[in-house]
Amino acid sequence: METRAAIQPTMEELIRQNAELAQQVAELSAKLKWCEEQFRLAQKKRFGASSEKTHPDQLAFDLFNEAEVLATPEGEEPPTEKITYERRKPTGKCEARLDHLPIETVTYELGEDERVCSCCGGTLHEMSTETRNEIEIIPAQAKVVRHVRKVYACRRCEREEIRTPIVTAPMPKPVYPGSLASPSSMAYVMTQKYADSQPLYRQEQQFARLGLSISRQTLANWMMYGATWLSPLVDRMREHLLKQDILHADETTLKVLREPGKSAETQSYLWLYRTGRTGPPIVLYDYKPTRNGAHPREFLSGFKGYLHVDGYSGYHKVQGVTLVGCWAHARRKFDEALKALPAGQSKTETAAHQGLAFCNELFAIERELKDASPEERHAVRMERSKPILEAYLAWLQKQRSRTLPKSLLGQAIAYSLNQWDKLTAFLKDGRLELDNNRSERSIKPFVIGRKNWLFANTPRGAKASATIYSVIETAKENGLNPFQYLKYLFEQLPQLPDPKDPEALDRLLPWSSSLPLTCRAPQS
Repeated sequence: METRAAIQPTMEELIRQNAELAQQVAELSAKLKWCEEQFRLAQKKRFGASSEKTHPDQLAFDLFNEAEVLATPEGEEPPTEKITYERRKPTGKCEARLDHLPIETVTYELGEDERVCSCCGGTLHEMSTETRNEIEIIPAQAKVVRHVRKVYACRRCEREEIRTPIVTAPMPKPVYPGSLASPSSMAYVMTQKYADSQPLYRQEQQFARLGLSISRQTLANWMMYGATWLSPLVDRMREHLLKQDILHADETTLKVLREPGKSAETQSYLWLYRTGRTGPPIVLYDYKPTRNGAHPREFLSGFKGYLHVDGYSGYHKVQGVTLVGCWAHARRKFDEALKALPAGQSKTETAAHQGLAFCNELFAIERELKDASPEERHAVRMERSKPILEAYLAWLQKQRSRTLPKSLLGQAIAYSLNQWDKLTAFLKDGRLELDNNRSERSIKPFVIGRKNWLFANTPRGAKASATIYSVIETAKENGLNPFQYLKYLFEQLPQLPDPKDPEALDRLLPWSSSLPLTCRAPQS
């Protein structure tokens, strides 16, 4: 029989068990903290405000001793507050927004027999007028344009049995031979879907209310055929895009139901490429079945310069470029870490708040430089932004050893450290931007449209959508009315002797000075 002392654990075993339990508790506590962070962040995203703005009073918190910087120096009187009020409502703004609209005037006046004074019986004369404005809405209307082409022959040749020449009156070539589509109807359907996010089934219902029975399959055929006219123009826009030395890129998901070799649940991608501050505004979309970095490398073949991107590693495959990181992404991660803190915890003393303050300082400087020249912007960045970056890097390296890597704060710190070369690249040129929001704004119309029409049916349809989006968004960036511009294109492109002639296409580009004034969007 074993003795009582033999079954009791030794001191060494107790110490080992205690260490193992302590390690398990630490691991479980870290997992619990991570789960709580994810839950609070999910609740904030679902029910809280989506804005990432920070109160202006928090911009300099803890960075450069805001209290000491802003406090009134000893011996000086504090500044007196001056409060002013402006109660009078400005006038004329509403009328100014109506200047570009046609005006129909309806005049109300008394008849001859009514212009009699009720007091003395004398004749009334016009003393003044009272005017009010109303906006009249004319719903969409449809009509049939019947193109009649007359054919001529010579009576004399017919009588004398000579060879009779037949002359046919010239007529513009149709945009879609054998169909009812016109330049205006094709432009209208495209604008409704790709600029106003109206799916084809809703447009089918709208046309039915106008007395037109046009199926969504027919409308889809119009889109596909119209995209073939626009493809050479988009190719020409890409040639101009690659001549720039500063570009932005981004990508988002797209579901394509009938993708060869892929299930309907698998995500495809729409890639975005656009110009920056300089050069003509060009926004191009490119559909690809995967997120492989070979796609931007292929699309940007021949481009040399700076490329604004997010943290996706696939852009490293693009050769001959300098990648410029996005501080909006770096800032967002600290913002998420701050939002995930428990409700009762003070947020102003946390490391997440300190990291957010560093980012806010950089954005505050950029707001001041909004209208500065590239040379001025570069000089100020080297003087003011560079010291903030140096302090921020030292802070990141110090915080890394104190923070759990898998926590939201740890991920925010790791993102900035891993992306450091890209995040500091904006110091190299005053034309570069602090973030990649320019491309995110350009990809947003597609994201909004995707919420309405959800998916593309085939890769061919996805490519057509990318082509149409490219033309519409570039037109909007250049101050054009998408409908009027598309209508003009579908009137002109079928008439070109060579639809791929670069000189002819250049005259039709959205920034061309030869475009008619009707293509311009009204200034509101």
